[in-house]
Amino acid sequence: MNIYYKKTNRLFNFFRLLFAVVVLVISGCKQEADRPNISRVLERGYVAVGTLYGPNSYYLGPEGPAGFEYELAKKYAESLGVELRIMPSYSLDELFPRLDSGEVDFLAAGLAVTPNRLNAYEFAPSYDSVSQKLVFRQGNKRPRALKDLTGKLLVTANSSHVENLMALQQAHESLSWQETNEFDTEELLLKVLNGDIDYTVVDSHVLAINRRYYPDISIGFTVKKAEPLAWLVSKGSDDSIIASLIEFFGQVHHDGTLLALDDKYYGHIEQFNYVDTQAFLAAIENTLPTYQPLFEKYGQDIDWKLLAAISYQESHWNPKARSPTGVRGMMMLTLPTAKQMGVTSRLDPEQSIAGGAKYFKRLIDRIPDRIPFPDRMWFALASYNVGFGHVNDARIITQRQGGDADRWVDVKSRLPLLKQKKYYKTVKYGYARGDEPVKYVENIRRYYHTLSYFDEKVLNNTTNSREAFTMQKSKQKPPNKVNDLAAE
Repeated sequence: MNIYYKKTNRLFNFFRLLFAVVVLVISGCKQEADRPNISRVLERGYVAVGTLYGPNSYYLGPEGPAGFEYELAKKYAESLGVELRIMPSYSLDELFPRLDSGEVDFLAAGLAVTPNRLNAYEFAPSYDSVSQKLVFRQGNKRPRALKDLTGKLLVTANSSHVENLMALQQAHESLSWQETNEFDTEELLLKVLNGDIDYTVVDSHVLAINRRYYPDISIGFTVKKAEPLAWLVSKGSDDSIIASLIEFFGQVHHDGTLLALDDKYYGHIEQFNYVDTQAFLAAIENTLPTYQPLFEKYGQDIDWKLLAAISYQESHWNPKARSPTGVRGMMMLTLPTAKQMGVTSRLDPEQSIAGGAKYFKRLIDRIPDRIPFPDRMWFALASYNVGFGHVNDARIITQRQGGDADRWVDVKSRLPLLKQKKYYKTVKYGYARGDEPVKYVENIRRYYHTLSYFDEKVLNNTTNSREAFTMQKSKQKPPNKVNDLAAE
């Protein structure tokens, strides 16, 4: 009986060991098959990309999916000849596990290259850099260094901001903060604005976008200088993924695609003017409602918000506006242009808006059909300001210098050359203050995007944004709800 038991036990252990080996082999084969690689991507016909919801990465706009990271990832998918399958997350805690589990092939979410992330992941080539800014509410005492922090600092959990604060804490033992997964960056900025917290840390490009809507968010100091951004790939990925990304970023750097995308999303937000932004927000509340029906009526072929943005740049929505050069009214039309558009009174708001819309549509139609939107609009806006002929001259100079004459980001860098004799003497329409249409277009783009933001968030009953918007214009400081972290 004992002999039989021993033989049976040995046989059982043998089969158990054999089963374990088979499981390990099968598991290893499955893991190998599941490792992201270009061959697998091409076979299945799509690339799976993880990103974050937000204005910088991915959001659903009026015309469908948008965002810098989304558009760049779409370009990558197109370069492979496959579809893009975007998988957005609401937080970093949700995002990273998608890469770790193999649900996505890589992450494209404006993520900073940090020491901890370098240990855990592979990085594609960097495509941009940002700095980290500590922000506070305008009107409160400005902190100029870490030692000046006296209130509640709340930051996004598992972010590069936390990693940097932990490094800084070694030299500043009193530095303390709280972390959250509940709120996104915009919500943290609103908490600063509303007085729920004293400070947060935000990346510079995200801050630049949000200060157009919330100018009372002020910069205390730079927490960390230039930090590279890059796409993340799992360390278990096949080298072919990284190789394809290296090739892709080399191409988009070389052909200007990256520069054009950067201009599309960030080219108009570099300059921030607190007084101008506050005045514009006040005008949205106090003046725009009077004329919005007219902008909507005559903006049928043009987004009414763009038409309103042009009018604000021209006249600050003042129907009696006039300049020393003779342009007048809401759209600041010249007398010859007014006559061409059938405007009998430039001081009549409806006639002026109708004439301006008609003239702008005519300028858009003059832009070559091969130039797509939104560049088509930017060329038309520059023409509205300086004249179609001068814009065409700048396009000719761009072409001579090897740039793309059909791409706004290339032409806008050449427009200022029309002030220099060695350039303007070689083109048909000669001298022009070419820097002015560049500023003109950038201003209108800022106004337009601000109007679009509030049209979506305020007018569509987004409570937090509405309250923040109202608070800024009421100039009433909210009650202080903040407790000193040291006392908690």
